[in-house]
Amino acid sequence: MRVAIYARVSTTNNGQSPEMQLRELREYAERRGWKVAGEYIDNGISGAKDSRPELNRLMADAHKRRIDVVCVWKFDRFARSVSHLLRALETFKALGVEFISFSEQLDTSTPTGKMIFTVLGAVAELERSLIAERVRAGLRNARAKGRRLGRPKVHADTADIAALRSQGLTVATIARQLGVSVGTVCGRAKSALQ
Repeated sequence: MRVAIYARVSTTNNGQSPEMQLRELREYAERRGWKVAGEYIDNGISGAKDSRPELNRLMADAHKRRIDVVCVWKFDRFARSVSHLLRALETFKALGVEFISFSEQLDTSTPTGKMIFTVLGAVAELERSLIAERVRAGLRNARAKGRRLGRPKVHADTADIAALRSQGLTVATIARQLGVSVGTVCGRAKSALQ
């Protein structure tokens, strides 16, 4: 098995070092008889960021099938939000990559680890459903109060667009001059031809 070791520390100036995480993860991999395919270390980067240089490199290597297992010292070193963790776990599952959190003793290759992953996934799905329901309720409330929803209407005169077009101006230039999108200019020009 080829294992990717991921470590992260938020700050480097107050003595934090990923070495303790790395040491324990290397020893764990050695005990399991795994080959360390790569170490991915984000120094001084917040876990709240979904995009981190070394995490991005790890995900790219997972997509290239260079690793079989991702091993982290603790969940919060990998992801600070449940939704980010679950998105990553779902990606790993689709790629056939196992995930191990050393401190929490979660191993998605074991039946217990798979069960915990399933429960976490169900909780995340419930959270997404609750958010969607709150959004729909908010929209219903706004409509009931007579509020207009969506983007404000853009007024662009078809005759103005046709006149500017006849001067040889590009659609992008016309859009900039009128303060509207390229799509609006194209839509108005198209409707003028019909």
